[in-house]
Amino acid sequence: MPVDTVLHAFRRLGAAVLLALLAACGPSVPKVAKLDAGATILAFGDSLTFGTGAAPNDAYPAQLERVVGRKIVNAGVPGEISADGLKRLPEVLDEVKPKLLILCHGGNDFLRKLSEADAAANIRGMIHEAKGRGIEVVLMATPKPGLPPSVPAFYADIAREFGLPMQDDVIKSVLFDNAKKSDLVHPNAQGYGEMAQALAKLLKKAGAV
Repeated sequence: MPVDTVLHAFRRLGAAVLLALLAACGPSVPKVAKLDAGATILAFGDSLTFGTGAAPNDAYPAQLERVVGRKIVNAGVPGEISADGLKRLPEVLDEVKPKLLILCHGGNDFLRKLSEADAAANIRGMIHEAKGRGIEVVLMATPKPGLPPSVPAFYADIAREFGLPMQDDVIKSVLFDNAKKSDLVHPNAQGYGEMAQALAKLLKKAGAV
């Protein structure tokens, strides 16, 4: 076999290996400070955080706590819109004093057909509130209702702006699967478990646990 043919084959093989390695690594995840064993995580949001549709022990914060081995405080309020979340958050941060905030908000704004721009501004305000206290933030995107549900682009914009780890597909995936839902807009225990697993994976990639 001619030498140039052999070299060409090796180059093709090398390129294929490199592409495979890049695919295995996946997209990079912004890093956050590692949480020590006694650190508290605050799960803040609406009914998706509260765990509507499942027993309290099956809400995603409770399931995530069992996976990552850190205390997680569930501060979800069913029906809350992002403007009210922005008002509520400072008092909760003062009380809980978390090292990390998992922020999952906006769903009720979409259900009520409120302004997406206002929802984005409110979520930015919550992130500023946490960051101003030295608290790490992980963002969880909430989809708009529809067939299929779709995640507004502003979540990705905010994650890039603040350099935040973001989970943007698990809620959409769960709400598109009737076997994982308790009603049209809420997961069941299995669905919340899938949310917890996705967040645990993200926290590990980000270096938090």
